[in-house]
Amino acid sequence: MKILVCMKQVPQKDAPLKLNESGTWIREDVSYEVNEPDAYALEEALRQKEKHGGEVVVITAGPARAQTVLREALAKGADSAIHLEDNGFVGMDAANIARAFVTVIKEDKFDLIFTGLQSDDYGYAQTGVIMAELLGWPHATIIMEIQKTDGGIKVKRELESGFFQHVAMPVPAVLTIQSGINKLRYATLLGIKQAKNKPLRKVALDEVKSVLGENMQKIEKLYVPQKSKKTEMLEGSAAEVAKKLVEKLRNEVRVL
Repeated sequence: MKILVCMKQVPQKDAPLKLNESGTWIREDVSYEVNEPDAYALEEALRQKEKHGGEVVVITAGPARAQTVLREALAKGADSAIHLEDNGFVGMDAANIARAFVTVIKEDKFDLIFTGLQSDDYGYAQTGVIMAELLGWPHATIIMEIQKTDGGIKVKRELESGFFQHVAMPVPAVLTIQSGINKLRYATLLGIKQAKNKPLRKVALDEVKSVLGENMQKIEKLYVPQKSKKTEMLEGSAAEVAKKLVEKLRNEVRVL
């Protein structure tokens, strides 16, 4: 099987939050890491390759710093990488990123495309689903298990309240992978050395610009909530205090 894994570089979870001057996103001078759900998608792709043979290709979009995501994936066992390299990809919505990815890989014959369930920064959970629509492929989300069958694949989806759904699917298909589907591996020293010689294709923004449009989703403003504290004492008998408390929770806090 030939599997494409879509990956993203995101700010580290414990990085101090610093907003840019316009207040629309964070500043560039923070630490970055691989998006966690994408790391699980890569691991599952590598396991499928080890079981059934084939090839794993990783792709990302972003500035030069995002290449570390691809290098890490190559060190873990991916065969090649594609980098849509430009600062202009920062801040693009899921629809535009999906259009760019599909344009770049449309000549390749992939059996499966994996994405993480969602990104840790924007959290849209849409890129994989939109790619499936653009390609005309079936898709399934929140995947916890993948089994190859004679006619395609069988997947296990995580639903609410501890329930799961088992679905048989043809290939090619797009799957969005849930965190925790497997145990992540570390890159070996040998893998890190081999990664330096693996193919990494760079794609400029101009090569995909014709398929891009205005963002259909955009962040107008970000802000750090101000901490505040207000204490109000309710007086009276226990019954009176309980009644006042219920009224405040219903009319002021609006949680009832």
